[in-house]
Amino acid sequence: MRLSTRLRAMLEGPEIVVLPGAYDALTARLAERAGFGAVFTTGFGFAATVLGVPDYGLLTMSETLDRVRHIVRTLSVPLVADMDTGYGNPLNVVRTVRECVALGVGGIILEDQEWPKKCGHFEGKRVIPAEEQAQKLRAAADARAGDDLVIIGRTDARQPLGLEEAVRRAKLYRDAGADVVFVEAPRS
Repeated sequence: MRLSTRLRAMLEGPEIVVLPGAYDALTARLAERAGFGAVFTTGFGFAATVLGVPDYGLLTMSETLDRVRHIVRTLSVPLVADMDTGYGNPLNVVRTVRECVALGVGGIILEDQEWPKKCGHFEGKRVIPAEEQAQKLRAAADARAGDDLVIIGRTDARQPLGLEEAVRRAKLYRDAGADVVFVEAPRS
């Protein structure tokens, strides 16, 4: 069974799925050995360990995919890869998705920030128009071409535009093809 199919089954099951963040092959293996059924990559973790800086969108798609490749090869559980904004417009997102499918990634996170993006917990984030992100998510859903790759549509709109807009975007992203929606940095 493909790891993407396993991840999809986990997410559709009755249990809460907890995914620890990993920033390299070793931390991913440690998470798997600790008993987690899936792992995700952290953009901040990649930026900090590769460049020694916070996540300001400085890593390229190629650099991110190189790290993801090493992690996927070490795991026997699904990996959700943080692919930032998809590295461009819908055409770029298609390439990003195809590369992730070829690597055997279980799922990807695509966020709606303007490029260069910032870590989701930083102030001053800007988001692209919701319909533009919906187009990128439609392209991602089409590009997986029969693979069960889980697409997670993330919105960073809560901080700059408010919770109501973030929820509206999450619904739009679900309708556009995201399997899971993720509202970044909500507050209770």
